[in-house]
Amino acid sequence: MNSAKISVPELNSPELYINREQSLLEFNVRVLAQALDENLPLLERLNYLCISCSNLDEFYEVRVASLLQMAEMDATLISADGLSIQEQFEKISIKAHELVAEQYRVLNDVLIPRLETQNIRFLRRDNWSLTQKAWLEKYFNEELLPILTPVGLDSAHPFPRILNKSLNFIISLTGKDAFGRNSGRAILQAPRALPRIIQLPVTETDNGPHDFVFLSSIIHEFVSELFNGMTVKGCYQFRVTRNSDFFVDDDAIDDLMLAVEGELAMRNYGDEVRLEIDANCPEETVNFLLARFELTADRMFLANGPVNLSRIQAIYAMVDRPDLKFLPFKPGVPSAMGRNKDIFASIRKQDILLHHPYESFMPVVDFIRQAAADPDVLAIKQTLYRTGVDSPIVAALIKAARAGKEVTVVIELRARFDEKDNIGLAAKLQEAAAHVVYGVVGYKTHAKMCMVLRKEGSTLRNYVHLGTGNYHPKTARLYTDYGLFTCEKELSEDVRRVFMQLTSLGKVSKLNKLLQSPFTLHYGLLKMVDKEIEQAKKGKPAKIIIKVNAVVEEQAIQALYRASQAGVEIKMIVRGICCLRPGVPGVSDNIEVRSIVGRFLEHTRIYAFYNGGDWAVYASSADLMNRNLFRRVEVCFPIADKRISERIINDLHANLKDNSQAWLLQTNGQYLRATPGDQPVFQVQTELLKTFCQ
Repeated sequence: MNSAKISVPELNSPELYINREQSLLEFNVRVLAQALDENLPLLERLNYLCISCSNLDEFYEVRVASLLQMAEMDATLISADGLSIQEQFEKISIKAHELVAEQYRVLNDVLIPRLETQNIRFLRRDNWSLTQKAWLEKYFNEELLPILTPVGLDSAHPFPRILNKSLNFIISLTGKDAFGRNSGRAILQAPRALPRIIQLPVTETDNGPHDFVFLSSIIHEFVSELFNGMTVKGCYQFRVTRNSDFFVDDDAIDDLMLAVEGELAMRNYGDEVRLEIDANCPEETVNFLLARFELTADRMFLANGPVNLSRIQAIYAMVDRPDLKFLPFKPGVPSAMGRNKDIFASIRKQDILLHHPYESFMPVVDFIRQAAADPDVLAIKQTLYRTGVDSPIVAALIKAARAGKEVTVVIELRARFDEKDNIGLAAKLQEAAAHVVYGVVGYKTHAKMCMVLRKEGSTLRNYVHLGTGNYHPKTARLYTDYGLFTCEKELSEDVRRVFMQLTSLGKVSKLNKLLQSPFTLHYGLLKMVDKEIEQAKKGKPAKIIIKVNAVVEEQAIQALYRASQAGVEIKMIVRGICCLRPGVPGVSDNIEVRSIVGRFLEHTRIYAFYNGGDWAVYASSADLMNRNLFRRVEVCFPIADKRISERIINDLHANLKDNSQAWLLQTNGQYLRATPGDQPVFQVQTELLKTFCQ
């Protein structure tokens, strides 16, 4: 029987690629879906709503801002999926407006009513009792009035500079002030120090301790107190999102820290990219603000509630209701470390893998603390990308430096939204006489590495920690990541060479085992894909499993398409952006892509190749993105210990087995949530918690 021949497109055909921005918005749709999951604790569902909102903020601050800059440079640019910049803006607007409408629907129609059943209430102005209104008026007069500064708009009072993502009000007025002025409009900026949610005292509620009022509601109600002798005709909240990505000219700077500090000062006043405004705002006022900020209607959003939903996240800490939150857990500690408090002795015995947050991050902190206190330790070298303001790791490094050890820290000052914190950490380390460098100009240092040089008898030994995530104890309880301790000679020598490369100006000789961007990582991964293709063409089993945060880089996508065409079985676990289109006949039939959205943010990067039955497993700080592969310093390290590599493969298979928190990417770019059907519910994060935690 003859079958119709499938028309197979060229591998660079636009139809084979999903738009990056649409894929990122789809991820936020999956996050928001968690807020509707009846199986999750109620306050956690509220958290997911807030996360989807803060994610959308960053999307406009960075991605939309980047597209706008690209359009200014060359409006004719076409993305890999064949869309012009203008077409991308049109699709972004449609999807983003749908997402925002759903966010407010979930808040107003789902979560607020459910919270009320648990005696957690957001009181609207028309529901305030007389005594509550009196208490709130006193709060306004004593706590708010002294620090609020309205600005009437006239020739002597121009429109004020509006801070990025700040809460503001535009107020319509009639009448004249003491000087006979009547501009008709005023702007009121709410200082960021003010809480956005105010909890009523128990004496003012018959509903228990969890009655709350939005700051915006209080200001709306009592705003006339700011305009004595005038009449307030309308008061409408609004918020402006600005370009928060900054540019440092690598060729024109002498001091990177000073350049970054200078750019940080301007971040709050970047170009406007989005306007959010009260849904009840009159059209005339909306148009006035759009014109003032030089924005078009497609980047204006009407808010059916507070203009910054992410600030509602404060409720989580204010409400002491463990029954409405995830059960607490105590991370496990590997038996290899639990039995022996001498971390160096444990690592000498065998490589040790940590899987956060199921296993504690404390061994990493203890590793550096022990190195700081050990008289046999001569030097410590570490990269820091994000680590937190009061980092115990930085404290240990400072202690080591003050003890006279050679401490070298590579701090990435341009870690987005952590720049200010990192500048402060760099200053503290320098004060303690640590050697601080800022990586390589033009390349962000994103690798996660720590090396301890220890004198043992007549020999020197390097102890190394390599990770897929940041040296940040707090996020290590929220993100899934792997960390490897080893003192294997060739691998630790590679780490030493990479540090030399980051701190000196010379070239580094060929690495033994590490793959490193921007040099060997991209080529090395594609070479391993090619090996699987060769196996498949010989009729032998060939498999690839990849777990990353994002898949964007075109050459890598095309390599995976070729592998699929050759018969390689490819399973991909991609948390966020995925531009690869699975299930295209003749191209990606053998590729499955899934995203897991659960209690923890999936953050591990693993590249696993069947390798003729002897799995070759690599962990990395890098995703399959152009920036990671070509514009950052990243490392990708092999898992040589078969016991550990088998464990990681089992973890990957558990991810592929998830039938409850997994979302399957369809050929059309949409995601469908996996359902158990008649099978038992299997959630990989829940199972790992059971396995490792107490």
